[in-house]
Amino acid sequence: MTLEEKILKEYRTVAIVGASSNPERPSFRVVRYLSKHSYNVIPVNPNEREILGMTCYPNLSSIPEKVEVVDIFRKSEEVMPIVDEAIKIGAKVVWMQEGVINEAAAARAREAGLLVVMDKCMRKQHISLTRRRKKGKGG
Repeated sequence: MTLEEKILKEYRTVAIVGASSNPERPSFRVVRYLSKHSYNVIPVNPNEREILGMTCYPNLSSIPEKVEVVDIFRKSEEVMPIVDEAIKIGAKVVWMQEGVINEAAAARAREAGLLVVMDKCMRKQHISLTRRRKKGKGG
């Protein structure tokens, strides 16, 4: 089992940092997809109030429940403070979306005991995992 498969199977509460209410944005598609696939999705964006009927929080620290995965849709150079906050709130995973690469932030997260995925789309990984599962069951 890959790290991505392990995360997708074991962790269900996902805070999406940089979530958008704009249907054209990849983060909107990920919010919608994961919420339709039994994940507890928590949008995070200080400029949004609500996305798809879900309360949008200004930052990770303001979320009133336990967050397992922090899925990051921000520029690579903006990741470090998000990782620091993920560590502070006790998240288990930092997932940086496609195109988001910050080796120093990844190292800091790993040193704090978090699992790290970088430069991969959570939605695409879930679709791939679901397809493999169906093929493995005969179809």
